Amino acid sequence: MGLALTPPGAAKTVRLGVVGTGGRGTSLLQIAASLPGVEFPALCDINPQHLARAQDVAVTAGRSKPEGYTSEEDYRRLMAREDLDGVLIATPWEWHTPMAVYSMQAGKYTGVEVPAALTIEQCWDLVNTQERTGTPCMMLENWSFRRDNLAVLNMIRAGLLGEINHCHCAHSHDCTYWYFDPDGNPRWPAAYLMKRNADQYPTHSLGPVISWLDLNCGDYPAYLTSTATRSISLPHYFARKFGPEHPAARRKYAQADIVTSVVKTVKGNTIVINNDMQSPRPYDNRWEISGTEGLYNEQRNAVYIAGVSPKPDTWEPFPPYQQKFDHHWYAELERADPGLLRKPLAHGGPDYVEIRLFIEAIRNRTATPLDIYDSVLMCAVIPLSEQSIAQSSAPAPFPDFTRGRWRNRKPYFGVPA
Repeated sequence: MGLALTPPGAAKTVRLGVVGTGGRGTSLLQIAASLPGVEFPALCDINPQHLARAQDVAVTAGRSKPEGYTSEEDYRRLMAREDLDGVLIATPWEWHTPMAVYSMQAGKYTGVEVPAALTIEQCWDLVNTQERTGTPCMMLENWSFRRDNLAVLNMIRAGLLGEINHCHCAHSHDCTYWYFDPDGNPRWPAAYLMKRNADQYPTHSLGPVISWLDLNCGDYPAYLTSTATRSISLPHYFARKFGPEHPAARRKYAQADIVTSVVKTVKGNTIVINNDMQSPRPYDNRWEISGTEGLYNEQRNAVYIAGVSPKPDTWEPFPPYQQKFDHHWYAELERADPGLLRKPLAHGGPDYVEIRLFIEAIRNRTATPLDIYDSVLMCAVIPLSEQSIAQSSAPAPFPDFTRGRWRNRKPYFGVPA
């Protein structure tokens, strides 16, 4: 799939609605508003200040002021509008699946933030609704669209690493500030730490891994086992900051500090997934992909390829490989606008690429760049890891969301048209 760059005024306008205009929703709106031929008839948020700010973003970008919806069920009214082609959903997690299902039922292309689903039942709801309605839906997993990860994908497809057999990935990021305000009071995501013990945020880890390992396209995860540490980092953090008697330091948290999951695929490959979001640590994804001819390591920003790397048993820098195997999505953007990717884009560019591809799919009535089967496969790790942890790390089998089609499906993600 090419990026299909559309010059201003050259193609039909895409009419986009946004549900949830907090920090993330507003960031997505800003990206969409920077693109040619995109209008915003309506926006929705239960916080009037967030909604007004988002309306100002649209107006500042030269669009008409979007109509605003503010009650909790108003998203249904927005999605029922006939002047919308697509919807972006960036609300608290519990709303993602019901909103995405309603959006597909209303015939709107749907982009839903991570995680798209929290339970196996919700995964099936998304799959069944898309198959029944024929309306495309994708999870907005931006790390699938990182420039480095896409270059690694090209290296794998070129056979540089040989036959792939193992991958490590992680979401290691101290997100205490996101779960709690500066005084230690819970924000909405904190409720999940108090009631659930799982890998609750696996999609950033798995985003590139799905395509690196051809999962859903010739291979499929058979089962996972998950093991959790104690839950001690948050009480220590709050005791350090406020004293041991502070309510946040005495609060009970179900969520372990670190969850380690191991996936075994039908083909016999393995994936290690780490979730570590409460420990005091710098951000780290720890991607490593290994094959019969070599491997790539994101932490070292390095590769080693047997018979190619200059020194035996010695890493060599990855940047020359990234340049050589640069993905066509980024190459097309650089040709069209040489200075674009040097601008301060959100997360360095993948959000821009992802939203632009989503909008071009709407415009051309084509498949979304990331499909529903990959989207729910990433999300399934949440309930399966919870199940495995609760059963003393017993294996938890993956449902087959493709109903067997993974055996014959061809790789599609990032493949040139």
